[in-house]
Amino acid sequence: MKAARLSPADVVRVGAAGLRTRPLRVFLSALGIAIGIAAMISVVGISSSSRAELDRTLDRLGTNLLTVGPGQTLFGEDSRLPKESLAMVARIGPVESVSAVGRVPDVAVYRNDHIPRGQTGSIAVVAAQPDLLDTVAVEVATGSWLTAATSEYPGVVLGAAAARRLDIRAPGVRVWLGGKWFSVVGILRPGQLAPELDQSAMVGWPAAEEYLAFDGHPTMIYTRSRESAVEDVRAVLAATANPEQPNEVQVSRPSDALEAQRATDATLNALLLGLGAVALLVGGVGVANTMVISVLERRAEIGLRRSLGATRGQIRTQFLAESLLLSALGGLGGVTLGVGVTAIYAATQAWPAVVPPVATAGGVLATLVIGAIAGLYPAVRAARLSPTEALAAP
Repeated sequence: MKAARLSPADVVRVGAAGLRTRPLRVFLSALGIAIGIAAMISVVGISSSSRAELDRTLDRLGTNLLTVGPGQTLFGEDSRLPKESLAMVARIGPVESVSAVGRVPDVAVYRNDHIPRGQTGSIAVVAAQPDLLDTVAVEVATGSWLTAATSEYPGVVLGAAAARRLDIRAPGVRVWLGGKWFSVVGILRPGQLAPELDQSAMVGWPAAEEYLAFDGHPTMIYTRSRESAVEDVRAVLAATANPEQPNEVQVSRPSDALEAQRATDATLNALLLGLGAVALLVGGVGVANTMVISVLERRAEIGLRRSLGATRGQIRTQFLAESLLLSALGGLGGVTLGVGVTAIYAATQAWPAVVPPVATAGGVLATLVIGAIAGLYPAVRAARLSPTEALAAP
């Protein structure tokens, strides 16, 4: 007599019936799978969300900002950029905008004139050009930026960190700067491509020369170039800024630091993905353990089914289906949990929540593969039991 064939619906129904009889064990085994999948989905999702935020930041700030600063001489001494370097850099064809700051040495800023000289708070005093903010893409948090008029008078704009260290939250107050009173006219927001401005007190270029004995040499030049010509401009900046000693000039691209941060994050993500894979492996062991125990506990059932005409292939298919269903439950739960964790974390960081579809599909596929591998041995073992041996088992 030919054994009846099981339809796919019958296979699912028989497999689900075996899981329903042991709900707690099924839940714990599926939870192991879910934790592993959730860990991997969360790592991929949070990484993708962070990368999307970084891309959005770079698109907003631009990657065409180049900075030019003095390096060191052959004797290890600090070099200086010529006073004319700003004008020379501005004459480079693809350069769209250029601005600069100049460090004012031996000058510090204090909250008042009673603060000891040594307590400077590591705040740099720099002379700044009126077009600086447009070039470096930094915004004013409160107050206003230096104009052509205020640049000639004792007014100062504080970076975000400098204002915090001086305990100044709004303009209109005075600070003791270089032995003179300067009025705070504005406070900046933190700058991502020019973080050195956060810890600076900026005064107008003419005011620095008149009140602080500034020598007029720029210490940092910021340039914006056409995107297509950034590397070409970068190649000639040193020779243009200081034709006599181009080897004493440092040229950098601040956005490269953000790209390096992305590479660092990728390395960390690889480590976290490894941990997620270990958790997934532990979940797979849990599934295998559940299925082996299920075979041992259900030997009588297997013997009865075999005696009623079930083939070895049908028994093998039944237990393999149970393993796949158990893994699929864990996989779907893990994907849901991972997406939820990613969305919550991205919301707390004000990032766009991004979970690549390939990650969710891959997570479910990984659980099915693990389920097939974990359930293969128990399924084969169950199929090998003869009816008499199974029915005789205590």
